[in-house]
Amino acid sequence: MEPSSIVLIFAPILFPVALKLGIDPVHFGIIMVVNMEVGMCHPPVGLNLYVASGITKMGITELTVAVWPWLLSMLVFMMVVTYWPGLSIWLPTRLGMM
Repeated sequence: MEPSSIVLIFAPILFPVALKLGIDPVHFGIIMVVNMEVGMCHPPVGLNLYVASGITKMGITELTVAVWPWLLSMLVFMMVVTYWPGLSIWLPTRLGMM
C-alpha cells in the first residue's frame, strides 16, 4: 500500500490503542513512518523496488538480492527505534516541543 493510504486507514485505528498502552504520540508516529519505509523497500511488493527496477533496468530478483544489506540495516534501525523510545523522543524534547 501507499504510505498516505496506510496513514489514513490505520492511524485513526491504532492511535487510540497506542495512547491506552502508554506509547508517546511522537514515538508512535516515528514507528509508523519507519515501518512504512521498510515496507516500501521490502520484497515482493515494495513500490521502491519497482521504481528502482525501472530506473536501473534490473530485474526484481537481482535487485532484491542487491537490496538485502540495506533492508537488514533498516530492520535493525526499526528495532532500535521501536524498543528505545528515548532515541526518537530526544530531539523534540531538547527543542522544547514536548
